[in-house]
Amino acid sequence: MTIFLEKQARRRSSYVVGMLAAALTLSACAANPVSTPSTADAGVVVDKATCDRNTAAGPITYISGYGYSASAGQLDVFLAKEMGYFDALCLEVEINASGANGQQLVSSGQAEFTALGSASDVMLAAANSHNLTAVATYGSDSPFSIFANENITSLKDLEGKKLGYFINMTPIASAMLDAAGVDVSKVELIKMTNYDPTVVTRGQVDAIVGYASNQPEKLKSLGLPFNQFLPSDLDIQGTYNVMEVNSTFLKENREVAGDFMRASLKALQYCLDNDDECVDMISTLAADNNQGDAFPKDQQARTWGVESDWVRNSSAGMPGVQTAAEWEAEYELVKQFGNVSDLPALKSMMDTDLVADLYSDDALIWPSK
Repeated sequence: MTIFLEKQARRRSSYVVGMLAAALTLSACAANPVSTPSTADAGVVVDKATCDRNTAAGPITYISGYGYSASAGQLDVFLAKEMGYFDALCLEVEINASGANGQQLVSSGQAEFTALGSASDVMLAAANSHNLTAVATYGSDSPFSIFANENITSLKDLEGKKLGYFINMTPIASAMLDAAGVDVSKVELIKMTNYDPTVVTRGQVDAIVGYASNQPEKLKSLGLPFNQFLPSDLDIQGTYNVMEVNSTFLKENREVAGDFMRASLKALQYCLDNDDECVDMISTLAADNNQGDAFPKDQQARTWGVESDWVRNSSAGMPGVQTAAEWEAEYELVKQFGNVSDLPALKSMMDTDLVADLYSDDALIWPSK
């Protein structure tokens, strides 16, 4: 897309027009307000110089990678806006919840922040998308799993069977099959367009590479029999959800980017302490913005129930803090199974200091006048 010189003109032309045509045909504007417990934090808490600096940066656009999902790197951004945390730091934040073309928009400078499902997703995209820097990783557990009908008792049983996947076979899933000794040439791989997990229990496919917090949790809620295989079962290490920022914006507005993350992480910590309340809020936002059917409250509760534990169990110990060491195992898997010829150096894709510097004594630093 054409990058206009003036940010406001850029936002209100190519960005809005493009996203209104996105697959979900949803509003690209910020979410409608909901009732929140944030009145004590609603006032500006930074000094005038900081407020002026953050205001001068202009609108900051965040692209949600998956609508109003109750996932870290998404839920916290929505609720930081709703609870007034961005306002408290004099940040003007616009949210696009259509979940389309996030990396392209951020890479081209038409948006500033977006989130991806894992470090391997970042690495795979880095071969084609530039001007992006990962600034936060929310967990040390891979979100992927392979869930199968009850007749598949080991991954080796997939030989001669049908394995579905969405978008692409993730390096993590390929590594799982390899570690289990599966001859992939004997597995029929099928690209899925139907997100209904019961296609597995009904035998339309034998197994699917999915998100452990989503389709398998739905099957559990329905009481349907199935088997699930996790990367950790095979000693495969991964990562959960990554926040990316436009590299040029980060270079020119580092402290502003830090304050965006500060507000988001404050909301994230609130949600780790108040699970039910945050599930209510994000579910209400989804319903008010025409995504209620895609993100019903019961599903949101199941998703956050799993993914909040991934955040709590992060090897970094503090939400969002990331290290190169945390990415190394996954980097090797992408080199082996990612089918990319020009993978950038690991450290060139990430900034390990921005979020770490927001903490002191394992607590997020929140300013007060």
